[in-house]
Amino acid sequence: MKNFLSISDCSAEQLSELLELSGELKKLYKSSGRDLCLSGKTLAILFEKPSLRTRISFQVAMTDLGGSAIYVKPEDIGGARQGGSSLRNAPPKQEACRSTIGKREPIKDIARVLSRYVNGIMARTFEHSTVIELAEFATVPVINALTDFSHPCQAMADALTIAEHCGRLEGVKIAFIGDGNNVARSLAFACAKLGMKMVIASPTGYELDGESIQKANQISADSVSQTNDPVQAVADADIIYTDTWVSMGQEEEKQKRLDDFAGFQVNAELVKSAPANVRIMHCLPAYRGFEITDEVAESANSIMFDQAENRLHFQRALLKKLMS
Repeated sequence: MKNFLSISDCSAEQLSELLELSGELKKLYKSSGRDLCLSGKTLAILFEKPSLRTRISFQVAMTDLGGSAIYVKPEDIGGARQGGSSLRNAPPKQEACRSTIGKREPIKDIARVLSRYVNGIMARTFEHSTVIELAEFATVPVINALTDFSHPCQAMADALTIAEHCGRLEGVKIAFIGDGNNVARSLAFACAKLGMKMVIASPTGYELDGESIQKANQISADSVSQTNDPVQAVADADIIYTDTWVSMGQEEEKQKRLDDFAGFQVNAELVKSAPANVRIMHCLPAYRGFEITDEVAESANSIMFDQAENRLHFQRALLKKLMS
């Protein structure tokens, strides 16, 4: 396991090993223990898209393991292009500058230069091809911390959280309500590899692509299905999962998306259609009043912040596996 780019690239055994190691390290650090397996090692963390959880969890994980992380700002490594305003703060048509890895100098050059300086590269990018090319030319491990295509670190932290709260993964049913996006895709492959079931409820035109669903079901038959009915999706779910309706780079579509996703909000009425002990998950940031209500986010069923914490515990295990 040289890199971590997509869950579909990993075997079930590799994923299970990472989850087991995540649990062991979580227990160790919760009891004030230490594992300094990355002492003297450095991780470069590259960002085209900003993030609270990704940056802090990777930096803390490296520090916990005795190493260090260098945050590479978008403007340090790429040329500016338009786009990237936030859902909450920016007017619908306003666009801010965002920087793109590979615009100022070739990605293959960045990969080879960084490989001479650091022991690992983590990248959070728009195009999935960016992390693929980084991995092709780097001689150190490359981690996909999010692309428009997939979000494998999030899905694995989610699996850790589900195992903790449900006591198992095998047979757990996830109802994903919302856009068939990168998070949905990574969760679909995690379900197929780890014995869970997933139904994705999306408005027409926003479903997860058929190729990903077919590929997941080839791994494990009938593990992933698609519907346009959120009530049907949650009827026997162990987990209700949602994500933003407007991801970074989709700001020009904001109003259309808000209109199209009407009826797909995770609110108290929808939760009533699920079993009483259903858990609520969201990968954050949550735009309350849009894809989820504040009432549901703050309810006793919500495990959103356990989920966010487990980003740290999974990434600590991933870094140890790849870099120690």
